[in-house]
Amino acid sequence: MNTPSPARSFRASFLAMLGICLVIMLIALDTSVVGTAMPRIVAELRGYSLYQWTASAYLMVSTVMIPITGRLGDLYGRKPFVLAAVIVFTLASAACSLAQSMLQLVIARGLQGLGGGMLIGVAFACVPDLFPERLQRVRWQVMLSSAFGIAMAVGPSLGGWLTEHAGWRSVFYINLPVAALALVMIWAFLPRIVHHEGEDRSIDLLGAILLIVTIVGLQLVTEQGQAHGSSIYLGAALWVAVIACGVGFVRHQYHTRAPIIPPDVLDNSGARKLMALGVMTGLTMFMLIFYVPLLLQGGFGQSPKEAGFVMTPLLVCVTLGSIINGRILPHLQRAERVIAWGQIGLCVCCLLLTQLSADWSLTACMLLFGVCGVSLGFQLPNLTLQMMGAVGRKNLGVGSALIQSTRMVGSMIGVGIASVMVNLLYEMRIGEALAAHHVTDPTLVGLLGSPQVLIRAADRAALVTQARHLGVDVAPLLEAARQGLNYGIHMAFLLCALIAGLSILISLRLPRYEITKNR
Repeated sequence: MNTPSPARSFRASFLAMLGICLVIMLIALDTSVVGTAMPRIVAELRGYSLYQWTASAYLMVSTVMIPITGRLGDLYGRKPFVLAAVIVFTLASAACSLAQSMLQLVIARGLQGLGGGMLIGVAFACVPDLFPERLQRVRWQVMLSSAFGIAMAVGPSLGGWLTEHAGWRSVFYINLPVAALALVMIWAFLPRIVHHEGEDRSIDLLGAILLIVTIVGLQLVTEQGQAHGSSIYLGAALWVAVIACGVGFVRHQYHTRAPIIPPDVLDNSGARKLMALGVMTGLTMFMLIFYVPLLLQGGFGQSPKEAGFVMTPLLVCVTLGSIINGRILPHLQRAERVIAWGQIGLCVCCLLLTQLSADWSLTACMLLFGVCGVSLGFQLPNLTLQMMGAVGRKNLGVGSALIQSTRMVGSMIGVGIASVMVNLLYEMRIGEALAAHHVTDPTLVGLLGSPQVLIRAADRAALVTQARHLGVDVAPLLEAARQGLNYGIHMAFLLCALIAGLSILISLRLPRYEITKNR
């Protein structure tokens, strides 16, 4: 039985939506600001080996929390979880700013993922609580997408400027005023609506444990694949264990009294296709956001501020694409096809990104990133909207959470795959250069052993000093390092294009989505 939703004024609904938008901005701003600052953070804390873990720790914990919190929001109402999540996220942001080592930063990012996962798990599902009619939901979704896009747009430039002028620690303080305002707005204006009042509202503890083990195992598998000299047999055993836990989790949902993911959602073919698209979209999107700054700063020699400015169209145009999407969606007979339009644009853009070089003009770079953004804007809101339509009102929270969590899974896998590709191809190129120039000095080999030398001035200075002492010309070695990094990231973009191509095929087989139909 649902708690009846009292009639609400436009003002009350608008202010509640504004609070949700601030929550979404909190997540988006953190992602975009930190992404630009990461090369400088790695340089100062001297931890390139943990570069991917600053993202992986956040994604791993978030991915676990999203479906669990989404289900809890359906059972108990979303407002308490939004408030708790904002507090956790804010405290974790402060911990990030105080980190004295990469390991401390990774742990703090994991705590941020706890709050971020809770926020994502419940925030998006608040919209259909406020606006049950599907047409209204599409219109108000534009406000949510705009908030996300504005934060993502401002983030890179703001992150670059703060990193250069106030230090990288300042990028984590940006969350504090946004979080404070979000707490006030959510507390005052967001209603608490419960969709399972009077029913059994227990949650499946064993299922939660299996989910946690599966997600953590998936992350360990991707990280183990990057380890030098790692055993093929160990890797295969880990994959078998992860797959077994994942299958066990899904099977358990059919036999437990209080499933995290209800069986009728798992049996829904449209929901399964949307979850697959969520994984692939998250993989592609996060590869772009996480590795483009490294390419611009490490491969092309741009400053954090310059890289943030060049990346801005990618994130600004996510908003533009979302706004266009919201305007045209109600007028389309096959609204579900818009996702395929976005995938086609993203596929073409990723192919062009494989040719991106320092010789490209600023206008060409920004135009290409802008088209990428519009393409993503045609996908992100539609995945959520169509999933909500597929699962029905009773499972709005878990449906919304599934899209967000599958995107997180894709992001987590993407970071692991891209890290393997970039590191292996970089090491291959730099190894060839060292052999060609007969360089065996362990200090030089160690300094050139990772792309950190391209983003940390102190390492480059040490490289030049040691090379001069040995009478080695350092210029071709640094150029080989840049070429190795660029080649690795270009191959990651090629993988993104292939994944986008597969996504097009799935998108064209989605069930019909009717905007005017309430559900």
